[in-house]
Amino acid sequence: MKTNPGQLTQLLQKGLAPVYLVSGDEPLLVQECCDQIRSAAKEAGFIDRLTFHADQQLDWNMVADEFSAMSLFSDRRRIEIRLPTGKLGDGRTVLEQVLANPPEDIIVLLISTRLDAAETRRKWYKELQTKGVHVPVWPVDADKFPGWLQQRAKKQGLNLTRGALTMLAERLEGNLLAASQELDRLALLTNGDTIDEQTIERAVQDSSRFNGFELVTELLSGRASHAGKVIGVLQQEGENPLGLLAVLTRDINLLLELKTGENRAETPSAFFKKRGVFQPQRARALEQAARRLNAMQLHEALKLCSQIDRAAKGFDELSPWHYLRDMSALLNARF
Repeated sequence: MKTNPGQLTQLLQKGLAPVYLVSGDEPLLVQECCDQIRSAAKEAGFIDRLTFHADQQLDWNMVADEFSAMSLFSDRRRIEIRLPTGKLGDGRTVLEQVLANPPEDIIVLLISTRLDAAETRRKWYKELQTKGVHVPVWPVDADKFPGWLQQRAKKQGLNLTRGALTMLAERLEGNLLAASQELDRLALLTNGDTIDEQTIERAVQDSSRFNGFELVTELLSGRASHAGKVIGVLQQEGENPLGLLAVLTRDINLLLELKTGENRAETPSAFFKKRGVFQPQRARALEQAARRLNAMQLHEALKLCSQIDRAAKGFDELSPWHYLRDMSALLNARF
């Protein structure tokens, strides 16, 4: 069955399904849905967790062996599989077997970007609709983002004036993960006081000399030398790379959509505005990047984004900053 993120809590209270699929391009909402499923599973005794990353190196026979293995010490397990491309690939047969006879001591959590349309016509997905749960996560529309931001602020006990809300919405440009981080920071800075435009200005001035938004701009602009300096500063300051990665991944997908889209009659400025990029300076930077970068570079950049995500979550021997330097070199290259 399908359910939306708002209905997930109520659905989990009724009982657990053997397989969950959470898909979408909003990292914050995907993460929060996954956390709800993890929490419910742990409360039900599914303590052990195994995580797999479905890239080209994954041996699906090893995954199949885990499904047939007995849990140690009688602990029930959660098996999480990340699908960075939105495709199950060689894992389809494994999932079909699991869904045909779901093991009682395992819950499966599939975490995907927006699910590839072809996958929804596969046998495994049709079986999941019968025995599992799919939680598709859709982006918040640009015109609804201020309302989402206000609702989120209220949940955190923050009181924003209308002007402050407008200023913050324009600055964040619809990025939900960055919005969550910014609200957390404002909660620490304001200590329950009403947040007005002056407060937002001070918060911006007090932020780090370099930030993730600046790094994304430098990377897409091909300014490798300065991007390297920003990477070094952010690494030293202990910045969480997942926030800037969400922005970078979104921008790369936008550039690919612009370059490969069917509606080529639409001007780049109109294209970006329709997708929530309102600041003229940022829109111009993306337009220039679209002219300079080719589709092959952008596809390779998305693969690097997947490696950065893995490294940031501890699933790679190298640091995410290493791959961000590789990203700088890739987007600076001329093909």
